[in-house]
Amino acid sequence: MENKKIAIIDYGMGNLRSVQKAFESFGATCSITSDSKEILSSSGVILPGVGAFPDAMESIKKLGFDVALKKAVDKKTPILGICLGMQLLFDSSSEIRDTKGLGLIKGNIKKFEVDLKIPHMGWNNLNIIKENELLEGVKNNSYVYFVHSYYAKLNEQNLNADTVYGIKVPAVVSSSNVFGTQFHPEKSGEPGIQMLKNFWNLSVEERD
Repeated sequence: MENKKIAIIDYGMGNLRSVQKAFESFGATCSITSDSKEILSSSGVILPGVGAFPDAMESIKKLGFDVALKKAVDKKTPILGICLGMQLLFDSSSEIRDTKGLGLIKGNIKKFEVDLKIPHMGWNNLNIIKENELLEGVKNNSYVYFVHSYYAKLNEQNLNADTVYGIKVPAVVSSSNVFGTQFHPEKSGEPGIQMLKNFWNLSVEERD
């Protein structure tokens, strides 16, 4: 299908090109866009992010991406949030100040309170709790690359994999067609690329 592609949302926060290059490495078609119409016409949507939650939500709302994302979810378009992008999928965050999120997955973003260096930065292993489409072909205990100072508190039903950094940290989450990774799959070698391939395959499948 020639019109099958993934939209990587550009709202001014995140290393978008590295995500795009990771998809292109296995032949996926994707574009970096700040056009809501393009987001809604795409087969899958990536919400990346690096930085602070309140600034990100302000940009997303200003550009109308909160509305576009909710419409995409209603259309059953697969959505993948990466790092801060994953956190934005939740109801709220206490980072800097209490801020409402997109509310696509139930839960809240909290600051790490552990006797370890913050941010949690570097390679850590995945404990797969509940398989989903994103984790197909990914081995339990695979190492992936994290950079974050906040983590999600969520319902167990939406938790697919976690890691341990002083406490158990949600690493892969999902709710219906909405997925999130706290780590950067585009920087996580073979396991990360496998997840992006899975997301691409999920995006280009024909859906009812």
